[in-house]
Amino acid sequence: MRMLLILAVVAQVTVIPRTTGPTRPADVRSGPAKDYPIRAVPLTSVRITDGFWAPKREVNRTVTIPHIMQQNELTGRIDNFLKAARKAGAYQGQRYNDTDVYKVIEAASWSMATHPDPQLDRKVDALIAIVAAAQEPDGYLYTPRSVDPANPAPGAGPERWSWLHTSHELYDQGHMIEAAVAHYSATGKRTLLDVAVKSANLMVSVFGPDKRRDVPGHEEVELALVKLYRVTGEQKYLDLARFFLDERGQKHSVEHPQFEPGNRFFMYNDLAYRQDQAPVKEQTAAVGHAVRATYLYSAMTDIATLIGDSLDHVVDALFDDVTEKKMYVTGGLGADGRTEAFGAEYALPNRAYAETCASIGGMLWYHRLFLREEKTQAYDALERTLYNGYLSGVSLSGNRFFYQNPLVSDGRQERSAYFDVACCPANLARLMAELPGLIYAQDDRQVYVNLFIGSEANIVVKGVKVKLTQTTDYPWNGTITLRVDPERPVDTSFVIRIPEWTRNPTQSALYRFAQAAPDRPALTVGGKAVPLEPNAVTATVDGKWRKGDVITLTFPMPVRRVLANDKVTEDAGKAAIQRGPILYALEAIDNGGSVKDIKLPLDAQLAASFKPDLLNGVEVIIGKAGDRTITAIPYYAWNNRGKGEMAVWIPY
Repeated sequence: MRMLLILAVVAQVTVIPRTTGPTRPADVRSGPAKDYPIRAVPLTSVRITDGFWAPKREVNRTVTIPHIMQQNELTGRIDNFLKAARKAGAYQGQRYNDTDVYKVIEAASWSMATHPDPQLDRKVDALIAIVAAAQEPDGYLYTPRSVDPANPAPGAGPERWSWLHTSHELYDQGHMIEAAVAHYSATGKRTLLDVAVKSANLMVSVFGPDKRRDVPGHEEVELALVKLYRVTGEQKYLDLARFFLDERGQKHSVEHPQFEPGNRFFMYNDLAYRQDQAPVKEQTAAVGHAVRATYLYSAMTDIATLIGDSLDHVVDALFDDVTEKKMYVTGGLGADGRTEAFGAEYALPNRAYAETCASIGGMLWYHRLFLREEKTQAYDALERTLYNGYLSGVSLSGNRFFYQNPLVSDGRQERSAYFDVACCPANLARLMAELPGLIYAQDDRQVYVNLFIGSEANIVVKGVKVKLTQTTDYPWNGTITLRVDPERPVDTSFVIRIPEWTRNPTQSALYRFAQAAPDRPALTVGGKAVPLEPNAVTATVDGKWRKGDVITLTFPMPVRRVLANDKVTEDAGKAAIQRGPILYALEAIDNGGSVKDIKLPLDAQLAASFKPDLLNGVEVIIGKAGDRTITAIPYYAWNNRGKGEMAVWIPY
């Protein structure tokens, strides 16, 4: 079914009238009593202009989002909502397929927030009408059961909320709520927000300390309820989010045949797999399904901040455990492909699972950690992931995807147009649409520059409107220029992150550079040099700023070799190649048809060269491996020219 047909179908579906007229979030909430001390500069206040990310975001808007919408139609995901509304037909696909519709609505909404698109707006309105029609009168919305309640989809359980460990009922509701908040924030329309409120009110009536006590097997609803609380100001949604956190580790009784050995749902019987093995206050090591974990840790950080719960030491311990023992050099998370889970400490096989969704979940969590406690290491992890383990998940064309992101390939891996389990494509799309909101942040005293992306930001500093223009060719060039244009002179501080990869010589306990960097970052203000401390993590520039003032920060970008901790046994005797934030890979097409026998000494001379006609324009690394010339491309760009061998870690 094509979208034009969906638009025609909408006219045949009876939709309960919703509140008329747009209502902006500011009209319905006064803000939480407690909040993050640092605030992200909203994505609607930032326009990305650079030559690296702006074209990728345009591909996301014009190719990726429409492609996902079409795939959702072709694979029956839209039809499931129509069947649920009519109570006719058979459910098609996995029990969590509703979320693929919700996430593309979210992606489209955030895209429209920065790039109005009437045609896309109409498509989204059509999808929302279909979703609303599928909602049951009391607010229940779960098509795997609603299509045919007598024969729910496998894993859904015989009745509502009966098998939360496998059903994904609450997971589905979480992504619907996130989509509703995004759509409302971007357009002011209440159509999907009203659906979300009705669903959340049902959950509030069902779950609680003196009601049904259980937890979702796949976390997501917790952080979504926090978002709904922010928009509506309704404390009950925040309380329910906290309830779901507090219920973890309470050993809820689960008895059903889906958990018998040999059944494909048997893994759900493992409490650690779904982070239900202990109360959250005792979960200081990252275990289990990596996507579920990062969504949980995001919600834990929200609750620790907004309620003041004593989870501070827990989220910090989890961050250390992930980044110092369980993160791939690309930022990828999840070593165990059997269960999409974190492995043991330092167990990082290069045939990594590293699900794209786990990279995205990680970035959502790292962003919260920074806003909570100015944790610059969290932004270092976010940047590592953004340019490598996240960006590798989508092709340059925008319509083919990786679910897994291995660091080595025998040539059989290839991107797919879509998946039976299609969580990753729309997750990629929504993060790309939200990117402008990850660049800058501020508090009452300072403005933070966290990512180096050419952009224009409109910020209010101490009541003064300030236009901040960032100009850079990052990640290929390390020169960052910030022009400050306030309406009138204003006193403030700019805190600019100095990336982890500039450190000399150590990055972290997990990865380190083989050689010291020959040069250090340099800072000038108004053309005058300002000294920086060695290995500084930020550059803080104070002053009274006037129109036209300029800050310039220069990061040297030598080609460097990366070594893994000795406990990562698979990478012993191997080194990766890094320049700036970009990790590199050898791909067969550039290296005589094979890379598996290449050895590259640590002292090999390597040089960077920009190739404007290769892979949409990339900096390649060229060097000598014995009497053989090798070429490395950015890891994110591999498998865009057909199948072939690939390796990130190269024997030396």
